[in-house]
Amino acid sequence: MNFIEFQSCPPETILLMVVTVLLLLVSGMMSASEVAFFSLLPSDLRQIKQRTSVASDSVLKLLKNSDSLLATILVVNNLVNIAIVICSSKVVDTMFKFNNTTVEFLFTGVLVTFLLLLFGEILPKIVAQTSNVKVALAFAQPLIVLRWLFKPFSYILINTSGRVGKMATPSGENISIEELADAVDMTTEPESEEQKILSGIVGIASREVEDIMRPRIDIKALEQTMTFTEVKQVITETGYSRLPVYNEDIDDIKGVLFVKDLLAHISKGDEFGWQRLIREPYFVPMHKKVNAVLEDFQKQKFHMAIVVDEYGATQGLISLEDILEEVVGEISDESDVDESFYRRLNENTYIFEGKTHIVDVARVLDLDDDLFEDVQGRAETVAGLMLEVNRNFLKKGDEVQAHGIRFIVEKMEGHRIDKIKIIVKSNE
Repeated sequence: MNFIEFQSCPPETILLMVVTVLLLLVSGMMSASEVAFFSLLPSDLRQIKQRTSVASDSVLKLLKNSDSLLATILVVNNLVNIAIVICSSKVVDTMFKFNNTTVEFLFTGVLVTFLLLLFGEILPKIVAQTSNVKVALAFAQPLIVLRWLFKPFSYILINTSGRVGKMATPSGENISIEELADAVDMTTEPESEEQKILSGIVGIASREVEDIMRPRIDIKALEQTMTFTEVKQVITETGYSRLPVYNEDIDDIKGVLFVKDLLAHISKGDEFGWQRLIREPYFVPMHKKVNAVLEDFQKQKFHMAIVVDEYGATQGLISLEDILEEVVGEISDESDVDESFYRRLNENTYIFEGKTHIVDVARVLDLDDDLFEDVQGRAETVAGLMLEVNRNFLKKGDEVQAHGIRFIVEKMEGHRIDKIKIIVKSNE
């Protein structure tokens, strides 16, 4: 039994087919215009502005009211698609005779959907994506005419959608950090410099001071009883422009010494009372948000803060440079010493500093950032990871394993793990 029978094709059906093809071209033009106009970059707009033509003027005129442009494209595209469905259905009914309504429905539906998707959406958008400037210039003048013709419909669409949007959005609702981070990921190229900087800006709003501070053990400070010669020696060795000053113990920070304040007294001897140049310290709690500290730095013109816990004990130090490096990456100047935090011994073996962040270790070893998430607990460094896994103090030569990776204590400084050998894959 034949489900489909071919019938004669009268002249009016041929005319209807021509009309359908023209409507498909218009639908394709609308789809291409949507992609072309709304993917123009600032560099593309500068290129268009440099042209002196009616088409370039039309493009700029349309973009001045992008809401009206988008509304015109949507209205025309939907009306044309409806017309295509009606015309193609009439053509199919005239040219074919169906003995089964299900077959008729499937045949018409598949045919119309295929034509609309291929010629009305996919192909035009591919062309517009690769040649957005040319497409925008080519269709700008027809869109000016269509915007004028369909202005009443566009006006209704813009106002209706605007009111619905206001009703659907609760007043006073703020975008969350997670939503902002997702927006950054979607609107920038992965691994691009712009993406890294924007992610860094978003990241400091959610990070706490303890996440990026220089830990207590790495603080270079001056004791209040030091002689001026000893002070100059520490300054020469560290190369820092600001140094905390403490009395007997690092938990008793008395102030901060600015090296520039010593320049006028550099030739004086140990009789010089350098302590009178100490400035007031600025303390921040370790759980304060980084963006709040940055705001304090800007308002109070500080460049460094001492990080303390709830008991007032010194836990670390945070500087303006530390915060900026979270956004733009490592900042090096002429006084920085080139000290890599790891050495590669062979294909599978590395030596890392114990204070290296776990994320940095994973990056160097080409591992997933969250590989050790189930065993690291609250540890941030690779030394902390070893202590979390072992659940006890370690000594030189001790080894722990996590996810098939070996961590061996290479060097100790007191109770501190200074160097760690990491073997990704055993050579045995």
